[in-house]
Amino acid sequence: MVDHLVNTEINSQRIAAVENCFGASGQPLALPGRVLLGEGVLTKECRKKAKPRIFFLFNDILVYGSIVLSKRKYRSQHIIPLEEVTLESLPDTLEAKNRWMIKTAKKSFVVSAASTTERQEWLSHIEECVRRQLLATGHEPTTEHAAPWIPNKATDICMRCTQTRFSALTRRHHCRKCGFVVCAECSRERFLLPRLSPKPLRVCSLCYRELATQKLKEEAEEPGRVSPEQLAHLGAAFYGASSGDDDSDEDKEGSRDGDWPSHVQFYASSVSWSAFHS
Repeated sequence: MVDHLVNTEINSQRIAAVENCFGASGQPLALPGRVLLGEGVLTKECRKKAKPRIFFLFNDILVYGSIVLSKRKYRSQHIIPLEEVTLESLPDTLEAKNRWMIKTAKKSFVVSAASTTERQEWLSHIEECVRRQLLATGHEPTTEHAAPWIPNKATDICMRCTQTRFSALTRRHHCRKCGFVVCAECSRERFLLPRLSPKPLRVCSLCYRELATQKLKEEAEEPGRVSPEQLAHLGAAFYGASSGDDDSDEDKEGSRDGDWPSHVQFYASSVSWSAFHS
């Protein structure tokens, strides 16, 4: 599919059309050897609700953006190198079907297709492109991936303390490490996650303790940095001992799954077209 489209006029025209639809806000997409293999609308699970997004599959990148005017104007262009992509199939439920997760080190998110056939076409084409790209670059598959954000509607209570109930005045926040929906009290800390940002990001209390402890252990392994006694002392400080601590219910996170709504419809799609070029 790829080889016979390289350096053809039809491929150049297709890529130029995509660039034109994104306009000045998008990055140039035409490169020697790059081929546009497929395009279509998928439903992307976002923080507040599922939204239709336009996706373009090239032999080396995956591009997606918001739809302003169908097949004519797009914005918010995102470019994902395929060598960084790992796919994970997700099981169908009564509310959500034809889903899979696109995972990278910087961002992971769930998309769904309008039909089982369309979903399988996307999966097979992306997986083949990823395989070819890894082979061409000699890189190993990515093993560390960013956690996908749990949709806001998934829970009415903080997924860490399981005490705070969200409302118009009590905002939801997302931990950048685990993706959980948490309250302000359970996400007061910031931690540097180099794969995601050069600045410290909001993390929940549990992830902060785990990250801080891991950092201490790594520093302790460096000569002259932290002694075993200091490590033990600092570790105890991170975990705390007070029963009144804001994070005292951390270990109960899995014990109240039944309190989180399971009937909400996370993924839906009213658009049923996609096209792969051959």
